[in-house]
Amino acid sequence: MRPRVGFLGTGWIGRHRMAAIAATDEIEIVAISDSAPECVAEAAAIAPAAQVVGSLEQMLALKLDGVVIATPSALHAAQSIAALRAGAAVFCQKPLGRDAGEVAVVITAARAADRLLGVDLSYRHTAAAATIAELIRAGELGEIFAVDLVFHNAYGPDKPWFYDPQQSGGGCVIDLGVHLVDLALWTLDFPTVADVHATLFAGGTPLAPDAVEDYAAAGFRAGGTDVRLACSWRLHAGHEAVIEASFYGTRGGAALRNVAGSFYDFTAERFDGTAATRLVDPPDDWGGRAAAAWARQLARSPAFDPAAERLLDSAQVLDRIYGR
Repeated sequence: MRPRVGFLGTGWIGRHRMAAIAATDEIEIVAISDSAPECVAEAAAIAPAAQVVGSLEQMLALKLDGVVIATPSALHAAQSIAALRAGAAVFCQKPLGRDAGEVAVVITAARAADRLLGVDLSYRHTAAAATIAELIRAGELGEIFAVDLVFHNAYGPDKPWFYDPQQSGGGCVIDLGVHLVDLALWTLDFPTVADVHATLFAGGTPLAPDAVEDYAAAGFRAGGTDVRLACSWRLHAGHEAVIEASFYGTRGGAALRNVAGSFYDFTAERFDGTAATRLVDPPDDWGGRAAAAWARQLARSPAFDPAAERLLDSAQVLDRIYGR
């Protein structure tokens, strides 16, 4: 029997992940819930047999095998814990928690319930990132001593809660930088992190305590690797998005880069001295791969995957960037 899954939050991202999970044909979508009727209607078009429910509690009363959570960030940890304690596996939008403390409690709940826990850290699943990670892990680039990471989004979020640090946990760092930090640590096999430092701005001035940052520059040591990152909302960067991850080793380099400001199209190149070799070109339909991978894993086994322990690593780096 296919695992029975509910979707809590069916905005654009929730529906996109729903379609990706439905396409695996390994999951039965049995429940959907959203406070916006138009979102419910669009989700119902993807899963017409699903029951519409008014709350997470009503959803969990259906004794589901899994819940996909795509709600505002302030709700992620509590909703994940409730689902896990009810015996449901969880796939949650990032961030899993507003700080490392919340993330740790969710991981503890997943371990105690022996249930699968996944987070939508989708950039790991691009063909470009996967190809570069394979090069690095095979030792083809030698010892990686430097990583440069960039994520500039020309628009910024359109919902007010993003700009309330109590609800969001932070600004562009927890929204965009979470992908950069995760990508670096995942690629480097989660080394010990030290020497975290950062500069945060809001509207071009140093960040005030009651604001969220719209520009950040940060750095840290990941094992023997120097990692630098920059991320922003609404930066005058000349493109809708600038997304890059460059890895430099003693025997070569490699970089993931978005194409012409696209949020979706990426290339991967290998560098040898002054020569660059293209490894990956778009198109690459990567957006729902993290959700689909979780669904396939759930279909095999709902048990806790120790890989979820590593979700805390990135959360702790973010806390240190924020000075928490």
